[in-house]
Amino acid sequence: MAEWIEHADALHRLLTDAPAQVGLDTEFMRTDTFLPRLALVQVQVGAHVALVDPTAAAVDPAPLARVLADPARTIVMHSAGEDLEALATWNCTIARLFDTQIAAAFAGLGAGLGYQRLVREATGVELPKAETRSDWLRRPLSPQQLDYAEQDVAHLPELHAQLTGRLVTRGYLDWFEQECDRLLERARNREPDPEPQLGLRGAADWPRDAQALLRRVLRWRETTARAIDRPRSWLVDDAHALDLVARVPRDANELAERTKGLRALRSAQRADLLDVLRAPLAPEEREFMPIPRAPDARDKQVIAAMKEAVVARAAELDLPDGLLCARRHLESLLATRRWPAALEGWRRDVLHDALMDRLP
Repeated sequence: MAEWIEHADALHRLLTDAPAQVGLDTEFMRTDTFLPRLALVQVQVGAHVALVDPTAAAVDPAPLARVLADPARTIVMHSAGEDLEALATWNCTIARLFDTQIAAAFAGLGAGLGYQRLVREATGVELPKAETRSDWLRRPLSPQQLDYAEQDVAHLPELHAQLTGRLVTRGYLDWFEQECDRLLERARNREPDPEPQLGLRGAADWPRDAQALLRRVLRWRETTARAIDRPRSWLVDDAHALDLVARVPRDANELAERTKGLRALRSAQRADLLDVLRAPLAPEEREFMPIPRAPDARDKQVIAAMKEAVVARAAELDLPDGLLCARRHLESLLATRRWPAALEGWRRDVLHDALMDRLP
């Protein structure tokens, strides 16, 4: 049975002389906040599993932070992206990561495998699924929650051993490590998206100044939502952002009338938003990436040809084609003629010539 830790001295004892590989997982809630609310940290140390309560006042994360930041230790996790963000709210960052979901893709087991399926295929053990969406902030946790949380890290040592062997045999250990390093780098430098308007294709035909204003509103939304720790959509959802930029409100009363129901848009935020909507554009705000239009018939043919090249290269490498390149990156390459940052590293070596040769 896992040890429940809610005091600093117990966490310190757990992590004293921690081994070279440490298993880790988190449970967090993100229903009414911008940042994830860390609710539980599961730690696997040797044969021992502990469940650390980050909500307990007597728990200091410093011992865990030191272990995670030690480049001599490998932290084994599964699909770590959101967990890294949750850990950051507890001042914990990881120096060296082994992500078992990424490893499974390079190991030839398939892309995007869930933890339960990977454990079943690697060990034959069937894990419980019922507690995936339960309330992890409640105390005490139920026996079912405690068992689920323990199982989430109990099998990480076996997965680490098996997957490492497959990566070495297949010759993909270096590429895998590059992927884990990229994931950690994104987590360390989690800056707001400088071009958030690119995701709103409905404004692709708008004039450039209107797109610039939409970009300004979306960047304000990101900064403000983080500052007040509320979901972006509670402040201004995409539909309201498009509507407000398309028809800028004449005054505060009109803005209030048209934004009824937005739970986090209070009087102070409405005043800020009105200023954001009505202020003249600065020259530097007109320097941005325009929203790409939906691909036309000719574009679709080019994208299909590039996709065929990706699929063919993936087959040669015996890797999932989705691991090599997502469709959105092909669309970006066609629209901008710029090599996507997401395709740097080993992907550039594998795909650059084949994709660039297919551009018209």
